Amino acid sequence: MILHWLIGIAILAEVGFGLYLREIARGSPERGPAVNLHKSIGLVIGLAILVRLVWRFTHSPPPLPSDIPRWQSVAARANHTAMYLCMIVIPFSGYAASNFSKHGINLFNRWVLPPWGSDAPQVYTVLNTLHDVVAYVLLGLVVVHVVATLKHAWIDRDRPFARLSLRHPNS
Repeated sequence: MILHWLIGIAILAEVGFGLYLREIARGSPERGPAVNLHKSIGLVIGLAILVRLVWRFTHSPPPLPSDIPRWQSVAARANHTAMYLCMIVIPFSGYAASNFSKHGINLFNRWVLPPWGSDAPQVYTVLNTLHDVVAYVLLGLVVVHVVATLKHAWIDRDRPFARLSLRHPNS
């Protein structure tokens, strides 16, 4: 559960950082280090997501209560699956895009990871657009996830919300 919260907060902060990068003018001295920090943090979050996926595949979550309507359990599974897919696509497409630009990645502005692809602006544009669009999709899915969680906590007052508590025994 701690990994769930840490990754969730990190992803939201990283998306916010990505949006902030749009405010820094291309070619300005601040942009390069800021973009490289975004890439570096994204790689770390991507590794944490892989750890989370391994955990998820090796540890089943507690079952949803049997009294939850079927459409809600199907919707919850679909939303979680879509969020996991987005969490894989975003760092992968960002990393791949960086490898089709002349800049590559300067990991934490200390270690240069030279690009393994050629400088291909069209490929970079497609991958970077995918990176951006899927980040927005993930934000929408997170909003649905949070609203559904709050509905269960405040309106239904049922067990799914208790599963998110760090104190819950089945977390």
